[in-house]
Amino acid sequence: MSGPLTGIRVIEIGTLIAAPFAARLMAEFGAEVIKIEAPGDGDPIRKWRKLHEGTSLWWYLQSRNKKSIAVNLKSAEGVDIIRQLACNADVLIENLKPGAMEKLGLGWDVLHELNPKLTMVRISGYGQTGPYKERPGFGAIGEAMGGIRYTTGEPDGAPARAGISLGDSLASLHAVMGALMSLLRVKSGQGGGQMVDVSLVESVFNLMESLVPEYDLLGHVRERSGGALPGIAPSNTYPTRDGAYIVIAGNSNPIFRRLMQAIGRADLADDPGFAHNDGRVARVALLDAAIAGWTSSLAIAEALAQLEQAGVPAGRIYSAADIVADPHYLARDMVLQAELPGGVQVKMPGIVPKLSETPGQVNWQGPSLGQHTASVLTELGMSMQQIARLQQQGVVQ
Repeated sequence: MSGPLTGIRVIEIGTLIAAPFAARLMAEFGAEVIKIEAPGDGDPIRKWRKLHEGTSLWWYLQSRNKKSIAVNLKSAEGVDIIRQLACNADVLIENLKPGAMEKLGLGWDVLHELNPKLTMVRISGYGQTGPYKERPGFGAIGEAMGGIRYTTGEPDGAPARAGISLGDSLASLHAVMGALMSLLRVKSGQGGGQMVDVSLVESVFNLMESLVPEYDLLGHVRERSGGALPGIAPSNTYPTRDGAYIVIAGNSNPIFRRLMQAIGRADLADDPGFAHNDGRVARVALLDAAIAGWTSSLAIAEALAQLEQAGVPAGRIYSAADIVADPHYLARDMVLQAELPGGVQVKMPGIVPKLSETPGQVNWQGPSLGQHTASVLTELGMSMQQIARLQQQGVVQ
């Protein structure tokens, strides 16, 4: 497999979402990712959500291009295997509770001494320091404390969430960014490896724009705003005649004028009070009512066609069925055909971002538990007899 991360070895010690998603992104671009799983059941995500013949479809996606070795980290010999792997690794990604790696004898000080060039990426709820570091933290808590839940939902309703594991995925993206920054420092000769400390809470908080200065300087607490984008107008979700919804972003000055002309409201386009965003925000209810009145008179296809012709950003709200049938998704290889064990064909998401010279690729879907244990341990210099003995002792699977 070739890619921009070819030659980079990543050890993944994590379950479920944050660390595994980060490692998957690196695997898609050529890194050799060795996933450490517990013998027996392995990563719980193997059984999460919708299953095909007993294995999660999410697992096949989340673990593509990875090698799986099953190692019992409760045994001294199992921990020693990780130490040996770390000696020749570039990155180790983990999302255990702070202190857990230290209890195993795999803390930063130990690993850094073994391999000064190793980057250790640590993903946790609250980070490796601070008064909350010992608290259990999942992505949902990160979303709550990071500020995004408070601002999501209808103004008169309870705080809402997106129907995906947003907090975990945001932490994964920050983890990959941190890993690549550290790798660049090592590979360019600027210094040794370092620890990358990623918090679920902080990964969400990093997306919250001007939330803090607005509160600190102006005493403004941003509240829930439904489908609208607060402080920017017009940008909202509007109903159409056929029961669908359309998202329209007419918030730049020239686009606003084009939008008003497209909906037959030249009077609003020419009103100097709406020439700039602050004026539009002050009377956003009037603008939303005008736009909704227009969209409600048209089927969504008609509305989209007219807005596209006018050069106004707009779109329908896609379901999974819309995504897999969309010609743009297909043209950009964002829906790939994959093969599961037994030859079953299934569509899977494509790879992001798109690199012109060294694009990412999918070589295989998530492996079976311990599929690569023997081959990886053989590379460490173990004989088949030694591996068989470790299997009999329950150290590996």
